[in-house]
Amino acid sequence: MYTYPILEHIHNLDDLKTLNYDEIKKLASEIREVIVRTVAQNGGHLASNLGVVELTIALHRIFNSPEDKIVWDVGHQCYTHKILTGRYAVFSTLRTKGGLCGFPNRKESVHDVFDTGHASTSVSSALGLLAGAQLSGKQSRAVAVIGDGALTGGLAYEALSHAGQLGLPLIVILNDNKMSISPNVGALSKYLSRLSMKSHYQFLRRILDSTIRKVPFIGKYCFDLLLRIKRAIKAIIYTDNFFVDLGFEYVGPIDGHNTKGLEDVLYDVRKLDHPVVVHVLTQKGKGYTLAEDDPGTYHGVGAFSVDGGVSPPDQKKAFFFTDAFSQILLSYAANDERIIVITAAMEKGTGLSVFHKLFPKRFFDVGIAEEHAVTFAAGLAASGRRPVVALYSTFIQRSVDQVIHDVALQELPVIFAIDRAGFVSDDGKTHQGLFDIALFRSVPSLTILAPANASELDCMFRWIFSQTDPGPVIIRYPKALCPDAPPACSQALEKGRGVFVRQTNASLCIAFTGGLFRQAVDASTRINADLYNIRFIKPVDEEYLAALMNRYNTVIFVEEGVKAGGFGEYAAELALRLNCSARIIVLGVQDNYVGQGKREELLAANGLDGQSIARAVYSEVTKYSLP
Repeated sequence: MYTYPILEHIHNLDDLKTLNYDEIKKLASEIREVIVRTVAQNGGHLASNLGVVELTIALHRIFNSPEDKIVWDVGHQCYTHKILTGRYAVFSTLRTKGGLCGFPNRKESVHDVFDTGHASTSVSSALGLLAGAQLSGKQSRAVAVIGDGALTGGLAYEALSHAGQLGLPLIVILNDNKMSISPNVGALSKYLSRLSMKSHYQFLRRILDSTIRKVPFIGKYCFDLLLRIKRAIKAIIYTDNFFVDLGFEYVGPIDGHNTKGLEDVLYDVRKLDHPVVVHVLTQKGKGYTLAEDDPGTYHGVGAFSVDGGVSPPDQKKAFFFTDAFSQILLSYAANDERIIVITAAMEKGTGLSVFHKLFPKRFFDVGIAEEHAVTFAAGLAASGRRPVVALYSTFIQRSVDQVIHDVALQELPVIFAIDRAGFVSDDGKTHQGLFDIALFRSVPSLTILAPANASELDCMFRWIFSQTDPGPVIIRYPKALCPDAPPACSQALEKGRGVFVRQTNASLCIAFTGGLFRQAVDASTRINADLYNIRFIKPVDEEYLAALMNRYNTVIFVEEGVKAGGFGEYAAELALRLNCSARIIVLGVQDNYVGQGKREELLAANGLDGQSIARAVYSEVTKYSLP
C-alpha cells in the first residue's frame, strides 16, 4: 500500500495554498507517483501530465478556481488538476467505465469549466468565458493553458487575433515542451518581460498613454507613433514578437518546474487589465526517467510495468485494422508514385511511421490542422496526385466544410482513411467515432466504404485505383482486431452492392457495416440469420438492395455509428419508398453521447454486441425476450 502524506491532507484548494515550498516539492513528487502508477494500471496520457505538475500547482495556488476559469487545451494533461480538485480518492478509476474521464468534464466537477478533447480550442473558450463574466459584472480571470503543438491549429490563431482586438485580460499559458517556438534566452529579454508585469510599470504605462492621448490635435498621432516605437524596440529585444504584434503582453520564457518562479509571475500577471502570454518551458515525462527519455512512446500508453516500462513491440502482435491499412497502403505506394499521404499529428496512431521512413518526400504531417490537411490534399489531387488523408473519425469532424467544399464539390480523388470509426476504448465522449456516416452520407459524389477485414480493405483499395473517373472516397474502420473472414470478403467490389458472407434459407437477414462483422456473426448463430456485408454505405444500388430486402421476412440493419442519419434509417426509408415487404429493424447508437469504456463494453451497453442484436430481433419478431 502506497502512502502520500502531503497529498492525502489536501482536501480542497485552500489546503494547497497553505503549503510551504518544501512541502510543494514533496507534493509534486507524490502526484507524479500517483499518476505513473494509475496510468500503468489503466493506460492514459503520461508524458504530458508529468510535465505540468508544478504548473498546475502554481495555477491553483494563485488563482481561485472555479471563480477563475482554467481551460486545458486538448485536456489530456489535466490529471494533476483532477487530483487537486477533490478527485484524488477516486483517481484510481481514471478512464474506466463509470470512472473518472481522462479529459475535463463539466459534469464531473465545477472546476472543469469547459469540456475539451480536441486541440486548439482553449483560447476561444477561455475568451468566451471571460467576456461572459465581464458582461455580468464579474471580475474573475480566465486562463487558457495551451501547448506548442496545439498552436499548429488555425482556431488558436483566430482566437488570439480576436483576444488582442478585444483587449480583455485573458491569460494564455503557452506550455512549450518541444521548443517548437524559439525561446528568448537572453538575460535582457527575461528581465524586460518580467519588468513589464510589475504593477508600477503598468501604472506608469497607463498614465503616459492617457496623457499623450489628451494632447490637443496631435495626441492620437503621437500615441500611435509611441506604440510603433515600443513594438519596434520589443522586436529587437525579443526573438519572437508574434504575440506582441497581436496586442498581448509577453512574459518568458520561464522554468515550468520552478513553482516559486511560476507563482511570482502569475501573481503579477493576475493584476493586468489586458491580454498576456506567459511562455513556460516544461519537460514531458518529468520525474519518470523512461518517459523523459522517450516522451513520444509515453504520450499515450496502455497498461505497463512501472519498473520495466512499456514493452517493446511484439513481432507476433495482434493484427489491427490500422496495421492492415499500413501494409496495404505501402504495397500500392511502392508501385504508384502519385500516392501521397497526409496526416494531422497522428503518424503513429494512423500506422504511417513505416510509410514516412520509406517515402519521406511523399509524406506530410501538417500538425494539428485537419482543415488544412483536407484542402492541402484537394490541391494535390487537382495537380494529378492521389492523396490519402489518414485521420481519426473524431477529428475529421473538424473538416466537414473542407470535405464538402474543397473535395467533394470538385469531385477530386482524395482518399480518406478514417481510423477509430465507431466505438473507441477509454478516451470517452470526445473521441468516439460515431458521427462520420451521418455527417457524410448526404454529400453528393462521395463514396463511403466499410471493410470487414484486411482482405476486403485490400479489395477496396484495388477498386478505388481501378476507377477510370475516380472521385472522393471515405474508408472507415474501427480500432479493433482484423477478424478472419470468409472468402466472400475477398470478392471484387461491385459499385453500390455488398456481399453475402452467409446465405441459407433463413427468413431473417442481418445487414452490417464492416466493423461489426464479429458481432453480426455471433448474432446470426443465435437466431439463424443470413449475413449481408453492406460494404458500400454510399452509393447504394437501390434496386439491388430492395430486391434483397424482399427475400426476407425481416432485415436487421446494424451499424457502428449514430442511428439518426445513418445507413439503417436510409434503408428503412428506401424500403418504405419502394414498398418492400420485409419488416425493417434498425440498430445503432441512440441520440446521446457515449462515455468511456472498453470497446466490447460500449458495444454491449449500446445494444450492438451479438447477444444484444439477437435479443432485439427476438423481441421484435416474436414479442418475447430471450432468457
